[in-house]
Amino acid sequence: MNYLESLGIRSKRASEVLAHLDPASKNLGLRAAAEALKNNSKDIIEANNIDVNNAMAKGVSEALVDRLMLNKERIDQMAEGMIQVAELKDPVGEVLDIMVRPNGLHIEKVAVPMGVIGIIYESRPNVTADAFSLCFKSGNSTILRGGSDAINSNRAIVNCIREALKTEKIPDDVVLIITDTSREVATQFMKLNQYVDLLFPRGGSGLIQTVVENATVPVIETGVGNCHIYVDEKADLDMAVDIIDNAKTQRMGVCNAAESLVIHRSIAKEAVKAIYERLSVKDIEIRGAEDVMEIEGGIRECTEEDYAREYLGPIISVKIVDNLDHAIEHINRYSTHHSEAIITSDKETAERFLNEIDSACVYWNASTRFTDGYEFGFGSEIGISTQKLHARGPMGLKALTTYKYQIKGTGQIRN
Repeated sequence: MNYLESLGIRSKRASEVLAHLDPASKNLGLRAAAEALKNNSKDIIEANNIDVNNAMAKGVSEALVDRLMLNKERIDQMAEGMIQVAELKDPVGEVLDIMVRPNGLHIEKVAVPMGVIGIIYESRPNVTADAFSLCFKSGNSTILRGGSDAINSNRAIVNCIREALKTEKIPDDVVLIITDTSREVATQFMKLNQYVDLLFPRGGSGLIQTVVENATVPVIETGVGNCHIYVDEKADLDMAVDIIDNAKTQRMGVCNAAESLVIHRSIAKEAVKAIYERLSVKDIEIRGAEDVMEIEGGIRECTEEDYAREYLGPIISVKIVDNLDHAIEHINRYSTHHSEAIITSDKETAERFLNEIDSACVYWNASTRFTDGYEFGFGSEIGISTQKLHARGPMGLKALTTYKYQIKGTGQIRN
């Protein structure tokens, strides 16, 4: 038996116990884990400092270091996320539908856990806590494989959680971490069909594509966000600038940050100048085609590849379009189907945008930064699905369950 098989067996056994754990016991486990994170924040930060220092020594970008870094405030937020998940309704056992057939069969569609959920992720140790809390509350055990850049942080967080679960007499193997961060082990993990029921990759496009191409375990694609904001001819420019500023600069190294702007030609001159004035103060590089560069001298030339890029840093592309049709066409062509927004006072235009943009989350007069499980009231999220099976957008508790049919009869036989 190899290393991963042993983890798989342990996780599978734990999932069988967890699937039938009552909601009150799960909530006690979550609250105990949250308290353990707060009480051991000093130890977690010390472990995280090792990861951050290693990253800085390697010359990792400031935005990616920010994704990696933990402090007391962020650990408290992780703990608060667990508590919020504890306060949410338990999805397991929910009767989703009831049918009574003409022959008297009583059929109930009932929510049940997936089983064992695997997570492969990069850089962000908060994913460790979020993934555990959502998997645990929805009755799933989880196997975590974080990147080598956050291994010390992730181990410290998982150790806290496991110790807390022991105090509540809950099997601590409901959360396991793969400590071997080699690519070979990651690839083996993607093929652990016998034990893992669903796999989530969370990270950059390279990671996600690698998992999609190599996994034999069913995969939910999450995270890559080339998010667009379209400034319509009937936009309030002050609102547009505020929203773009927030969507781009509030936190740049995340998947729901705006990376691409699309602007109606009739207001392009005024809009580009206002946007450039706001973003240049924050050292954001704007890239555009010749018609954009003519408006403002500090704008750099945009390539075709720029329209499709998720920068995760201080760069944003701008495209000027003639009308709404061109805006929708451009966005659907280059989007990663994550989050897009329109700024306009015209209801009919907004409704067309909301209906015709093929993305998981589409906004009218709001920042794309709200695409987040916490902001949607899910407590936290396992990831943001950019595909259509079986869930889309921020994935909370319900998205981590499947269902079965329970059929009750009185002796019926089929003719």
